Amino acid sequence: MTKAYTAQPQVECHPLTPDRWPDLEALFGPRGACGGCWCMWWRIPRAQFEEQKGEGNRRMMQALVEGGKIPGILAYLDGRPVGWCALAPREEYPTLARSRILRPVDDRPVWSVTCFFVAREARGMGLTVRLLEAAVAYARSQGAGVVEGYPVDTGGARRPAPFVYTGLASAFRQAGFVEVARRSPTRPIMRYYIDPQGRQESTPRGQR
Repeated sequence: MTKAYTAQPQVECHPLTPDRWPDLEALFGPRGACGGCWCMWWRIPRAQFEEQKGEGNRRMMQALVEGGKIPGILAYLDGRPVGWCALAPREEYPTLARSRILRPVDDRPVWSVTCFFVAREARGMGLTVRLLEAAVAYARSQGAGVVEGYPVDTGGARRPAPFVYTGLASAFRQAGFVEVARRSPTRPIMRYYIDPQGRQESTPRGQR
């Protein structure tokens, strides 16, 4: 029987370090979160991603973690891993640079939040917002001035989780992010300014 949780669960968030790798494996399961991705979609060329989908992607992500990279944040509920948020300096995601819609807004160095995965039984509990808050806190500890995300703006309509894996714009707003550009009707670029003075350097909403 699925365990029932309170409306305001006690959640802990931690960076993914080597000792927590088994927790990511448990959360992602045999499908690697979705279709053998293992959160490598934004990190490698598309042909390579398709060629090594599944076990190859798992090994590559594990090598990143064991090599000292912190590729994201894990959320725990009652000690069990239930959520994931991918986070890294934008330059670690070359696929972003090749995107017409998500190309850089300006020349400021930013950290990027690129992906979320929440266990089915823990959805609807506000974990995305908690993960975003933890991501901002970790980026701040690493000296970041701006955290950037690429959510989907559904206009309030419900979408299946696989179609909003970059997060919902409403969750980003709740976590304190602001829209700085929109090159597609449903794909805003949103930022959290750790350094408030940085706001003046951003591209106004809607500017291409």
